[in-house]
Amino acid sequence: MGIIFIVISVLLDGIVNNIIPFINLSIFTPLLTLMSIIIIYPLYIKKKKEYLITIFVTGIIYDLLYTNQLFLNAIVFLIIGLIIIYLYKKITINYISILLFSLIIIILYIAITGLILLIFNVVPVNSSKILYIIKNSILLNLIYSEILFFIMKKIPKKYKKISLN
Repeated sequence: MGIIFIVISVLLDGIVNNIIPFINLSIFTPLLTLMSIIIIYPLYIKKKKEYLITIFVTGIIYDLLYTNQLFLNAIVFLIIGLIIIYLYKKITINYISILLFSLIIIILYIAITGLILLIFNVVPVNSSKILYIIKNSILLNLIYSEILFFIMKKIPKKYKKISLN
């Protein structure tokens, strides 16, 4: 079930990335795949190793399709996955907390990716570029995470390992 969310999100990332430049909506930076790996964790709560492998492979596929930087997103997704596991233990998940949760993950993902790109001098990165990307990615991705959360709540309990409020 989680794989379906990821596949749809990866495809939507590509579609939205191709549409946005043509309609001049630079206020939207899609991180839809990242939002899906946040939302699917309840499906893997008792299978953490499988969850981490799934998001690592998702990162490799994402790198191959969109970034041409093999293993960058695979490693970042793995780090983010560990943070997601920790946050799910500490936060009761509901519609409000998923917004905060997603916001934290968006900021961490962009900051970690920017830091890696800066350290390895892959592309010129500075704090204003990172803040610009964070600012432009919040709206679309928070809406998408809420939609995914709503869909996840409608999935029968036998597929979920924890209850979503």
